[in-house]
Amino acid sequence: MAEYDIVITGGRVIDPETELDAVRNVGINDGKIAVVTEKAIQGKETIDATGHVVCPGFIDMHNHNAGYPFGQKLALRDGVTTPMELELGVYPVKEWYEGLDGKSRSNYGGSVSSVAVREFILNPDLTEMFHGNFVLDMVSPEKAHTSMKWSQQPSTAEQIEQFEKMMEEGLQQGSVGVGHAVGYMVDGCSQQESAICQKLAGKYGQSTYVHSRFSSQMPPTSGLLAFFEMMAPQEIYGGGVVLQHMSAQALRDTKAALELFDAAREKGIQVIGEIYPYDYGASDILAPYLYPENYGRNMGRTYKDIIQISNLEPLTKESYEHLRETAPFTPIMFYNALEEDVVKGLEHPSSVVGSDGFVWTDRETGEIVLDWDHPCDTVNGHPRGAGTHARILAWTREKKLDIPLSLAVSKMTYMIAKYMEDNGVPQMADKGRIQEGKDADITIFDPETVQDNATMKDGGLPSTGIPYVLVNGTIVIKDSDTVDDVFPGKPIHGTGKVA
Repeated sequence: MAEYDIVITGGRVIDPETELDAVRNVGINDGKIAVVTEKAIQGKETIDATGHVVCPGFIDMHNHNAGYPFGQKLALRDGVTTPMELELGVYPVKEWYEGLDGKSRSNYGGSVSSVAVREFILNPDLTEMFHGNFVLDMVSPEKAHTSMKWSQQPSTAEQIEQFEKMMEEGLQQGSVGVGHAVGYMVDGCSQQESAICQKLAGKYGQSTYVHSRFSSQMPPTSGLLAFFEMMAPQEIYGGGVVLQHMSAQALRDTKAALELFDAAREKGIQVIGEIYPYDYGASDILAPYLYPENYGRNMGRTYKDIIQISNLEPLTKESYEHLRETAPFTPIMFYNALEEDVVKGLEHPSSVVGSDGFVWTDRETGEIVLDWDHPCDTVNGHPRGAGTHARILAWTREKKLDIPLSLAVSKMTYMIAKYMEDNGVPQMADKGRIQEGKDADITIFDPETVQDNATMKDGGLPSTGIPYVLVNGTIVIKDSDTVDDVFPGKPIHGTGKVA
């Protein structure tokens, strides 16, 4: 009898692509799935998965913590084997990937960042990354010498030409598409730059990953109009478009937007909507969509719907104005879509799941938490980076989400992998599946107990009911605890070639 490196026995195997949903044994060799069988198999190490689901490792296209250990730890506890920084993106691309080589517990990938490229062009004081990751530099301007020019300053014709050149260089270095967080650059980034992002995605056969310009359910700046900003050049140039956390932009129009995307796909246009299972998001106090004239009229919210993360206190008009003036990078959480619209969006057959996991800060010092060993119960931050995927599974069990478990799994695995495979990321053909020859990125969870535990008050509490997670055939979560000092994560790249 053949002996495998690892065998997983007696589990309910869910493979969304083939629609397999049955008890099987899985054998793993050299980081790959070697067999999926009803027959008894033996291995050097055995995981008894009786009563558990064995499914592909979760893929998160929208995780701002993908590049540092603490964020990877909480994502792995949530079953995520491939977190990627695709909305905001990274820059310089080559250096970001090199900084994670051999040091990553999970797979990782980044898009080329329009935000960071604009900052490099518009801010001459920025010569290099302080943290090696622009999202960290952006919230640490005193250390990194970042400015808000990327957000607020329009580009000249010469700067737009430079923008296109630098963005294309990122794609040539193997970025996973184009990250375009234009929703943070409402008054600075031109529609021409948005069109360039889509033009480059089409040229390289890849996708844009978009935080669209408006968060609104009212004319003239509705979320639907913001989606058209990318879908119009897409019709001309091709490429894919992922509208990330789209329920936070479309709000009451979420269902209508998803139906629009479905109609586009029927015509062969590659566009999908991503949603996280929360009715509140996280950002800083300076975000344009929180300006009172938008947050009130267009989102239907008030100052008290914005919560300061450091003390969990709702804001008032006075405290909002004070923070905007004195501490514009103050981390906040804010209510956006109604939960009923979030649920309807997640139930829609074609939507996918993304966490938008954002940075955590130490509860005592206020410093950004990066280290693997930092205690999870001492941080403040949005719970979505720790609990999104377990929450989807728990909501499915509780029938809060009226969808089959197999579809819930697919929204977090195969549907994402297939989209990315079709849009210039060939490695994803080996992910999101439990099949012979595919990568052994595997999440094992108990469907009766899997649960998110992170809350607005305790944003870093790990999910439970996920006792095992494997990345490229290496066990990284064992008996519901992390395995230290293993680094099986591999980079996810675009082709870097013109399509």
